[in-house]
Amino acid sequence: MAVQSSAFTTRPVLTGTFGMVASTHWLASQAGMAVLERGGNAFDAAVAAGFVLQVVEPEMNGPGGEVPLVAWDAREQRPFVVCGQGSAPAAADIATFRELGLDLVPGTGQLPACVPGSFGAWMLLLQRYGTLGPADVLRYAIEYAGAGFPIGRSAVSVIARVAPWFREHWPSSASLWLNGDTPPTPGGRFINHELAQTYQRIADEATAASHDRDEQIEHARRSFYEGFVAEAVAKFAATEVMDESGRAHRGLLSHDDLAAWRSTVEEPISFDYHGRTVYKAGPWSQAPVFLQQLALLEGFDLASMDPSGPEFVHTVVECAKLAFADREAFYGDPAFADVPLDALLSREYAERRRTLIGDAADVGDLRPGSPGGREPRLPAARPVPDSFGETWVGEPTLGPVKGDTCHLDVVDRHGNVVSATPSGGWLHGAPTIPGLGFCLGTRAQMFWLDEGLPNSLAPGKRPRTTLTPSLAVADGEITAFGTPGGDQQDQWSLLWFLRRVHHGMDMQEAIDAPSWHTTHFTSSFYPRSAFLGRVHVEARIGEATVRALRERGHDVVVEGEWSLGRLSAASRAGDGLLRAAANPRGMQGYAVGR
Repeated sequence: MAVQSSAFTTRPVLTGTFGMVASTHWLASQAGMAVLERGGNAFDAAVAAGFVLQVVEPEMNGPGGEVPLVAWDAREQRPFVVCGQGSAPAAADIATFRELGLDLVPGTGQLPACVPGSFGAWMLLLQRYGTLGPADVLRYAIEYAGAGFPIGRSAVSVIARVAPWFREHWPSSASLWLNGDTPPTPGGRFINHELAQTYQRIADEATAASHDRDEQIEHARRSFYEGFVAEAVAKFAATEVMDESGRAHRGLLSHDDLAAWRSTVEEPISFDYHGRTVYKAGPWSQAPVFLQQLALLEGFDLASMDPSGPEFVHTVVECAKLAFADREAFYGDPAFADVPLDALLSREYAERRRTLIGDAADVGDLRPGSPGGREPRLPAARPVPDSFGETWVGEPTLGPVKGDTCHLDVVDRHGNVVSATPSGGWLHGAPTIPGLGFCLGTRAQMFWLDEGLPNSLAPGKRPRTTLTPSLAVADGEITAFGTPGGDQQDQWSLLWFLRRVHHGMDMQEAIDAPSWHTTHFTSSFYPRSAFLGRVHVEARIGEATVRALRERGHDVVVEGEWSLGRLSAASRAGDGLLRAAANPRGMQGYAVGR
């Protein structure tokens, strides 16, 4: 019999038949719902909500960032992926960074910028699957940027932390984010006039260019990647700015890089697990690691385990260590790297790997496998710092600068479903581009500067991103779900999924249940640290579980009671009922619908 939880939940699961939007910020959720109420579909709503997230969660994402999407098209009755991960500049190669005396791509400044992929991805989704025009979906972001929004505590915390850096090194960021010398007040109205003007000019140029919706969308895309936005980006990228390497560098991103890039629609990869088919993006993201964990966990009786007990935690963590070791050895942009995906996701391979899991915690070096006989190769070992410097402003979920990523899920009455994880272009990652009101992303920090690895830097290559939305289909029900969290995304969202499958939890119960993750493997973000054997758990998991995990050899770090993950989810059942739930952690995420 399955072990079930009767845990307290913070909110009800919303249920209706018209439409549902769940995201990491209530204003984005409400903007998406407003689009549904106006007659737009789930794809229109996702685009509008995505642009609002760029405004209201600027420490989490921005126009200079990226977004992968996995979605379900009700007309075709099939899933699809939109790749909004921009590629490395044509001038970005390993030799260039080595000549600069660098052995890692810095996590801040101009050098780690790839082509901003978010705008192109949202426009592609709108054009191919939506019904509205650019001005229709941009109006909400324009309003919040131009008239103001209540800036969150998380954003203010980030701004306060990096204010000295802004004042000394990035004056354009100080001008935008500091009122004189003072960070904004949490909950106070914050206005970003330049970003509002950027969005408005794109919308106006598109509207003036044509009465045809498709032509308007294409013109909006050109305004960003070939027009005034690209010109400002390229001009500013050529200037020297200080980054966390301790030196000032010019960027490598050019106007030609932006003009040549296009978002793409791709086939998802999938894995069948206990009657559910889970769809994910390809190995240009870390998404297959979710499926590899499922393949490993398939051999355990998870339903008999306490969903917050030591046996369950240990089993899930040890499977994660093996799957993420393979991520490090084999994942990369499949246009450049031969990724043995079929072998990695095979049940035969998982069965062999599963024998490595014992009763004691693995606290040794990473143990990638040999899928299809392929010999693994890991990046060169990196030192593990005891702490980060006060001026470090790199990966936003692990360092002292607290930021993160965003997530949104949308379902409509027609059966369309969208799951998207926008990120990058963090306000603290790079200096604000004058006249645009946003900064470039830093995703190239995920490349290695070692030759010959699947994720080695190369011109035009996509960095293996951590962004990883999810879609699950079972018995006519389609569920979109995901979370911010860098390397933790495919751990926190996995816990949600497992508790739904094996422990009978509803959407909100699975979100609210105590969470955990391991940092045993190499971080995707500068300075690429790893903490072998370490597991971070929310304090609510209980002293008995913590004690038992330590007895097994886990290096357990107890975090705040409500501190790990910002999950949201939305679904459409076969009978037409729609459901949604969102995360209480951080006090910004909400689901709306009817």
